[in-house]
Amino acid sequence: MSDMTGADLVDLDLSADTKEAAARALAERMAARGRVTDLEGFLADVAAREAQLPTGLDGGIGIPHCRSEHVTAPTLAFGRSARGIDFGAADGPADLVFLIAAPAGADDAHLTILSSLARQLMNAEFTDALRAVADPARAAALIRGEEPAAGDEDSAERASADGEDSVAAPAAASAVAATAPATGEQQPSAAPEPPFRIVAVTSCPTGIAHTYMAAESLENAAREAGVEIVVETQGSAGFERLEPEVIAAADGVILAHDVPVREKDRFAGKPTVDTGVKAAVNRPGELIGEVRAKAARGEATAGGAAGSAGMAAATPVERGGEPGEGYGTRLRKWLMSGVSYMVPFVAAGGLLIALGFAIGGYEIDKAPSVTDHFAWAQADSWAALFFQIGGVAFAFLVPVLAGYIAYGMADRPGLVPGFVGGSIALTVNAGFLGGLAAGLISGAVVLAVQRVRIPKALRGIMPVVVIPLISAAVVGFLMFVVIGKPIASAQEAMTDWLDGLSGANAVLLGALLGLMMCFDLGGPVNKVAYTFATAGIAVSDPSDSAMKIMAAVMAAGMVPPLAMALATTVRARLFNAAERENGKAAWVLGASFISEGAIPFAAADPLRVIPSSMVGGAVTGALSMAFDATLRAPHGGIFVVPLIGNPLLYLVAVAAGVCVTTALVVVLKGLRKQARDSVTRDPGDADPSTRTPGAKQPVSA
Repeated sequence: MSDMTGADLVDLDLSADTKEAAARALAERMAARGRVTDLEGFLADVAAREAQLPTGLDGGIGIPHCRSEHVTAPTLAFGRSARGIDFGAADGPADLVFLIAAPAGADDAHLTILSSLARQLMNAEFTDALRAVADPARAAALIRGEEPAAGDEDSAERASADGEDSVAAPAAASAVAATAPATGEQQPSAAPEPPFRIVAVTSCPTGIAHTYMAAESLENAAREAGVEIVVETQGSAGFERLEPEVIAAADGVILAHDVPVREKDRFAGKPTVDTGVKAAVNRPGELIGEVRAKAARGEATAGGAAGSAGMAAATPVERGGEPGEGYGTRLRKWLMSGVSYMVPFVAAGGLLIALGFAIGGYEIDKAPSVTDHFAWAQADSWAALFFQIGGVAFAFLVPVLAGYIAYGMADRPGLVPGFVGGSIALTVNAGFLGGLAAGLISGAVVLAVQRVRIPKALRGIMPVVVIPLISAAVVGFLMFVVIGKPIASAQEAMTDWLDGLSGANAVLLGALLGLMMCFDLGGPVNKVAYTFATAGIAVSDPSDSAMKIMAAVMAAGMVPPLAMALATTVRARLFNAAERENGKAAWVLGASFISEGAIPFAAADPLRVIPSSMVGGAVTGALSMAFDATLRAPHGGIFVVPLIGNPLLYLVAVAAGVCVTTALVVVLKGLRKQARDSVTRDPGDADPSTRTPGAKQPVSA
């Protein structure tokens, strides 16, 4: 680890007041050493990781960290703050700050060393020594493990032994666990009961720090509680799977994760505590007590027997999503699951339909089936072929939407009733509203069936026969007989309302859709607006109002990336090198109607980029509706301009929004730069003698 940190990467008098300033101060030391090639790009990656989950830990520790393409080698910088810096920990600010930087393709050996450091942070002697050390070189030596954290050699040996135990291969632990029952049989009947056994999995978004700190924390708490535990760390250095016999012998499971657990089905049928990774770092003893209580009550996850106390197994409703999420958040994720699987069908089918119109004209929808007539040398035959393939792809939209909403709720058993319900929604003309209802009902029906206790002899046929049969029958009955027609009436009423929009109402709707498209740049709100627009044109003969809405949505979605590209061109000095490079790509992304091209800019400066984009998107959406521009294709950007009604005015609407957003971004960033320069020129702001030679000074956001 000698090459990862050094005295030049240690600041024992860190003067930063915020976590952003602290990260910048430590990152500048990395840049001075040549470990960071683009300071602003690296800090943007750190901020993006921090936005996923605060990196503050109880005990006064902050561990901002990330993987970044702007890092040349794994590096650690350490800072000690006298006043403390808020990193989001529950017990207050952090006085020890570790900035960990890993390259995007860091090798396993380096990442293993960083994970060992993460485990050290759970050692009170180690952190106490860092708080007391007065020399940067000795602090770096402590971090590298070149001298003990305390003078007591015995405690150092114990810490070393603990570290060896904590990183022992699960295979070794599995051997102990596998032989435990046999040993128990040889003991006298009066021998004490074997200890409670736990298997655990820890993982975090970057897999560098929290993953291994959580594992160390759980292992320490297990030793204190007299519990056997084997932890699988699913980190950046890969993971070694727990042996099947270890899992089989376990009395309970702890899943501490902020990203999906890989191969989670291995733990089905066990009492399980499913929580965030920080909970394992901060309160491991509570988690161990909780899983022991669940085992005592006989609770088990789906796939195992229900508890002896009569409790049903946990369902995907109860264990889905991230820890602490409510049903509203999960509902949004289920709906977004359906939309995300539907979008490729929209893009492929819509563009094929658009290509058919472009080649054969708008009368191509009346062409006979290509199975009856297809002439290889005639353009109209190819146009009809593209149009009819696109129409078939479009026919899957509602079934796929419903099927994967149900999948998001109930996993694979939800697919059959979801697809059946979505197809029935098309049959009864219930459209997308019917698909949404069918997906939610299908997931709920499957979850209800899974709660029923059944004999073991029937469990093997449940997912193949029983669940599909019962759920498809129930969903089909509800869609055909109970709710299908009312939903179809509501769909028809909404269509009539859209057809009747004109004048100011249409302009206001365009502005609203523009705001939604630019609010989160490809996120849930953006997808709601896009799905609303595609639902209107996913029919054989879309109305003018539906095509106007589609045109407004696509125009607004093109604004943010094009505006960022233009801003980096006209005012390049307001952007760093990475942003200027992203600006070049944003030209193509924006022209192709890929709103996500503006995400790097929004992530780095959300308070200026997102509001500016929303204003420009609203202007474009309103103008598009006012100009009566129409669009039959659900995607394509400027490449489907020949299919747009009033194409010149449509391009004017896009250009107007781009100019508005560009102007706002340039003005707001210019004001920030002026404020920053004025602070930099203030002679009383800082003592020049305290500045690191050749290093940039922290800048307020």
